[in-house]
Order: sequence, then C-alpha cells, then structure tokens
Amino acid sequence: MQKKEPIILITNDDGITAPGIKALVDAVRGLGRIVVVAPDSPQSGMGHAITIGHPLRLNKVDVFDGIDAWQCSGTPADCVKLARDKVLHEKPDICLSGINHGPNHSINVIYSGTMSAAMEAAIEDIPSAGISLFNFDFDADFSIAAQVARNVAERMLTQPLPPHILLNVNVPNATQGDFKGVKICRQAYARWQEQFDHRTDPRGKDYYWMVGKFLNLDKGTGTDVEALKDGYASIVPVTIDLTDVKTKEWLEAEWKF
Repeated sequence: MQKKEPIILITNDDGITAPGIKALVDAVRGLGRIVVVAPDSPQSGMGHAITIGHPLRLNKVDVFDGIDAWQCSGTPADCVKLARDKVLHEKPDICLSGINHGPNHSINVIYSGTMSAAMEAAIEDIPSAGISLFNFDFDADFSIAAQVARNVAERMLTQPLPPHILLNVNVPNATQGDFKGVKICRQAYARWQEQFDHRTDPRGKDYYWMVGKFLNLDKGTGTDVEALKDGYASIVPVTIDLTDVKTKEWLEAEWKF
C-alpha cells in the first residue's frame, strides 16, 4: 500500500502576497501536498480574533507556482477554520504559520495573528508552528528562517507533537556566518511599555498613535529573548491550556467556599 502524502497547511498574518509566506512555501516544497489559505490583506496584531459579524470571502488565487492557494477576507484564525472545513474537508498533517515579518517572542505570542493561526490549528488537534523572523523589513532576507522552518517541518512530520501543542519559532536577524543554531527555550517574562501620542488631524480632530518600547524583565536564563540576542533561533512549546496548576492547587487549599 502506498503511503499517503502528508498535507501541509500554510497561513500567515501578513497577507497572502507577503514575501515571508512565499519563503515558507518554497522552504517546505517536496515534504508533502502544500495548501495555502491566508488573509487577503495584512492582519498583524489581530490575536485570536474571529469574524462573526459579516460574511467571509474565500477566493482561489494563482500566487505560488504549482501550489493550491486561497485568499480569505477574514483573520488568520478564520483562515485555519475555513481551510479545515471548506478547502481540505479534513485535518492537515501539520499547519505552519509565517514566516512573519518581525519577532513573536515572549508576550508577543498573545497579540500575534501568526501565532493565533497556529493556535487555532492546535485547538483542532493539528500539530502546528508559527515561524517569525526578527526583521520587520518587507524585503528581509528569509534564507535562515526558511532553513529553520524546513527543519522544524521535517521533525513535526516524523516526530509528531503531543496533542494540542504548538511551537513558537523565532529566528534572529543574522547572517549565515553569525547564526549559531537552534535552542529549545522557555517564554521570557517581558512586556510592552506603551504610550499614546496625542495628535490632531487636518480637520482639527484628536487622535492617538500607540508607541512604546519592549522591556525584558526576565533575569533568568534559557529564554527566547536571550537566545535571539545570542544569535540562536528559539523554539518554545506552547499549550492552549492556560490553567496555572500550582495556583489552582493553592486556591483549592486556601480559598474555602
């Protein structure tokens, strides 16, 4: 009996025409049947938003040579839902989201549309990974990120992840000579310190523009932030169960109702 070709679902949050998703498609060619379902416009910072108040559009497009691809009017999470139900009609073997323009290390995993697409797949028990490059430029060099993405995809296809687990993969903005390799990490404790610039539009109306800086408050070792700073790609396993077991046990013992 001939072994079934694995199905690789690819999506992102930068939009179906972004260079990062093309780099990801090219990186995993030959590993299985690739199907792309991605937003028709940029959806960065959407988190796990889904569309419930208006219709979703799904159109087949010819964007990647020899690859079936659809663009969706919804969010990254919408793309995964529609791919599973209306395009594939079955679960893919793995789902890859990216390659994102900009990192999704530490707290960014909460805000990221890239990671939320991967998380949506994990909710449906599809092994998944979000891949991000620490470079915001549209014409960034994705060659190292593509190498890491292919390596991760090969591992996921041969050594399946536990149920409902996704991988947060971040790649440094490094040259081939400076790239140190890959580290399995934990998520750093860091956050954004935000401010809102008060501005006035040409009609005299007030508006606000969010600015700020990223603060790494983690003094420990083995974090994704540390790995990227040292020239390594980081892989953080993420679970969809947000329960803090230790605090749950403490509450059960200390809080009497």
